[in-house]
Amino acid sequence: MSGRPAAAPAAESSGSLVPSEAVERRILAIRSCRVLLDADLAELYGVPTKRLNQQVNRNRDRFPEDFLFQLTQEEKEQVVANCDHLRNLKFSPTLPWAFTEHGAIMAANLLKSPRAVRVSIQVVRAFVRLREMLISHRDLARKLEELESKYDTQFSTVFDAIRALMAPPPTAASRQRIGFRGSSDE
Repeated sequence: MSGRPAAAPAAESSGSLVPSEAVERRILAIRSCRVLLDADLAELYGVPTKRLNQQVNRNRDRFPEDFLFQLTQEEKEQVVANCDHLRNLKFSPTLPWAFTEHGAIMAANLLKSPRAVRVSIQVVRAFVRLREMLISHRDLARKLEELESKYDTQFSTVFDAIRALMAPPPTAASRQRIGFRGSSDE
């Protein structure tokens, strides 16, 4: 056994508790907002979801609609269907809360734990990174349109191919089923 300490995990050695990719993967787009669900935020902050929601309910005046909103039953079902890590929500009788960037910061302030404060910084950075990626995507689309207007139709297939690469991935509902189809399936 050597006298050197064991190497810290990558997240710990960089001074953060949670890898930034783990935070970014949990951010969802619901009602045209980027949000973290209460179960994910509670896990990131190291508290039970019940405790997080209790603190929010005790301090509802700190959470206007642009900080926090509750999912509808349909939204909950869609989130459960599309996010494997949230499958336990399927059995929850309550509807989850969705925290925007500002709501996530406010929740960290209510919890007052050192972990919540440190992780909230990562949460903010993840929201900022996603916003920057969205802006650069818009800039790229605008530049592509400018280029397309300058060149004649011989480059139209190139521009169409680039647009196809920039398009978001298809949703589960728009994908074709794979496999054998009997006459009753059509």
